[in-house]
Amino acid sequence: MLLSLQVSAESPEYWSFQEYLQTFPEQQQRFNAFSVRVRNPALPREAPGERPVHIAMIYPGEQVSDYWYRSQQSFTARLQEIGIHYALESHFFRPDTALREQERQIAAALKSDPDYLIFTLDAQRHQVLIEKIMARGRPKLILQNITTPLKRWSARQPFFYVGFDHATGTRLLTEAIKEKTGGQANYLMLYGTRGYISQARGDEFIRLTSELPGFALRQTFYTDINRKKATRAVLQALATEPDINLIYACATDIAIGAIDALKILGREDDVIINGWGGGSAELAALQQGSLDLTVMRMNDDNGVAMAEAIRLDIEGKNDQIPQAYSGDFVIIHQDTPAAELERLQAYAFRYSR
Repeated sequence: MLLSLQVSAESPEYWSFQEYLQTFPEQQQRFNAFSVRVRNPALPREAPGERPVHIAMIYPGEQVSDYWYRSQQSFTARLQEIGIHYALESHFFRPDTALREQERQIAAALKSDPDYLIFTLDAQRHQVLIEKIMARGRPKLILQNITTPLKRWSARQPFFYVGFDHATGTRLLTEAIKEKTGGQANYLMLYGTRGYISQARGDEFIRLTSELPGFALRQTFYTDINRKKATRAVLQALATEPDINLIYACATDIAIGAIDALKILGREDDVIINGWGGGSAELAALQQGSLDLTVMRMNDDNGVAMAEAIRLDIEGKNDQIPQAYSGDFVIIHQDTPAAELERLQAYAFRYSR
């Protein structure tokens, strides 16, 4: 079922990230201080003598995008740098994996009674799973790749929301695309799976450009974040709408699949494609000239943030942990100077090289 919300506008279901900070000023203060902690080098603990922290991680990491693997690498590297002893149990699945299989992986992880469970929230179906976990009272739940707290959970929220705010990234990307296209585009929307991320990245772009007379939405497809499905969608769309000159991709795998299609058609030079995330595959495509621009996450911010939240929790400093944290973004394109790109990569992948 598709979640009925626009996360950028006021929603009965979610606080947008900025709305949440404005509604709860103490969260803005926590977020600001916590962001400084994330950007700075780790401060090792002086007496890390507690028992190992048991962590279970269940991620949709089986995709071209390296976001999830880098998240794990930066998370564990920061824990080690801080001096936190831990035991990590990790499971990876495809974004379109059936809910029953995800439930099985969660059940298997819960049998070992972890202190923290790191999962995600992309569709309404995940809410039921998450509510069951929260009802147990243990483990503490970290929701990755979502920064918009659910209103229905009111004062009983998960331990931590963490990621890169999709609506913020989409607004940055929209401005860059407007400049790149000169405000004129017939575009194809390539969604991922039906759910939160497709709305926050795809529907938000449609909303932001809906009142611009030069932007015309020609077709939409759900690709399940599948490279081959994205290729087929582009081939089909361009066969019926040859005037499409912009492909908006909601994820890395989708962008790479769209590039495959343009290579087949020999239309690499007359159709603009964006990426979303700025991971290794997108950076390579930019350097090869097959991807035009992307919004690049400072990727390792998310893993560092999770490690620092656990550290503060262990130390009894929960009043320093924001409810939601979003890492930093920057727009990059084919003309971004090599030295600047190297600098950005050195920071974004500072733990996950």
